[in-house]
Amino acid sequence: MSDPRVTRWARRLVAAGAGFFLAFHLAVATGAGRRFVVVLGLYGFVLHVLFGKAYALVPAYFDRDLSVPQAPAAQFPLSVLGTVGLALAPVAPGWVGAIGSVCWALGVAVFVGAVGWTVRTNPTGAETGTGGANTHRQPVDRLANAVLPIALVYLAAAAVAVALPTVGRRWLVAAQVSHLLGAGTAALFVFGVGFRLFPRFLVAEPPRSLVRLVLPAGALAPALLAGGLFDRWLLLLGGVLEALAVVGFAVAYVALFRRSDRRRIGFYAVLGAVGYGAVGVGLAVMAVLDGRDPALVRAHYRTMLAGFLGLTIVGATFQFYPPTVGRSRLSTDRTAGE
Repeated sequence: MSDPRVTRWARRLVAAGAGFFLAFHLAVATGAGRRFVVVLGLYGFVLHVLFGKAYALVPAYFDRDLSVPQAPAAQFPLSVLGTVGLALAPVAPGWVGAIGSVCWALGVAVFVGAVGWTVRTNPTGAETGTGGANTHRQPVDRLANAVLPIALVYLAAAAVAVALPTVGRRWLVAAQVSHLLGAGTAALFVFGVGFRLFPRFLVAEPPRSLVRLVLPAGALAPALLAGGLFDRWLLLLGGVLEALAVVGFAVAYVALFRRSDRRRIGFYAVLGAVGYGAVGVGLAVMAVLDGRDPALVRAHYRTMLAGFLGLTIVGATFQFYPPTVGRSRLSTDRTAGE
């Protein structure tokens, strides 16, 4: 049974992510700078929702209870304030960005520490908590679990890179950190959690050959993308692997959708998301081959943030919190579709 404190603060993290989602789209609509848009979209929207749902899902996926139920409440102010500080850093006094960096890194430390301590006795996810009518899903669940600790490693590395400039050191540039967070943490969580969630949501089975392709490629690609940012061929290899992961996940989801007779608004959102994902990785490969044309780079990160990651999260969120259970007259599937 989930601790009420975990449930309450996990939902608040998701709610904060929704607020950042609105701010992200306003920033895009008003032509805000790249750094501002990325922080609001990735650090704010994508990662806050990921933090909230990970607290709720990952311990159960590893057949554990969250070892530190106070962690979501402790992380919430650190992550929110940290994101605001990082977003304002380009236009605010230096201390604003420094405080933002430290707060955000501390929030990540709380998250990684709590989740890591929870799964320490089951680090590969071999114990899946899968049983009963879902016993046949155990092989896929084990593969999906195995990549989640790798996503935590990428997240921890990114947090260190964000915090180091506050003590006069620099390890990675902003684009490398964004790859660690976007591809290494967010996308890898989408793959790992997605292969557990969506088959259950849709009551169908994904092609196992694609599961075996997507997860290793998705786990290795972020290291190549971040480490090879200034090496064209290493970057291209990472891009190809990430493309295999994203396109493979897209094909697997389409197969699940076609095998299912369930048609809900959230499932259509994810269907659109995987299409944007395929477009986004195509733009990335084109950008590498074309000498990183700024227009292609901008199209890539916006497509992946708002399209692939954004719509995937929105679709899954509509499934967790169906619009029709809301008390407002505007809380309907029709409104969600619009």
